[in-house]
Amino acid sequence: MIIGGVIAVCVLLLVLAFVFPRLSRHPQRGAQRTMGVGAQVGGKAPGPIGRLLSKSFGKSSQAMGKSASAGRKGRGKLPL
Repeated sequence: MIIGGVIAVCVLLLVLAFVFPRLSRHPQRGAQRTMGVGAQVGGKAPGPIGRLLSKSFGKSSQAMGKSASAGRKGRGKLPL
């Protein structure tokens, strides 16, 4: 269920960045900040579980950044 949520946010950021490149930065930062808080909380778990949780939230944040960046890059390549 969390994976589906992350995918949905990535798609939403991609579309938002393609349609409104400048206005997409604030939602992107908010989503990445949320994932950062999750990584911090997950990192407090003991042992390898903490590293695994922290890493998964970090990768999710990275995916959100890449999808928004791809949307802005795609918009920049339009001939308009």
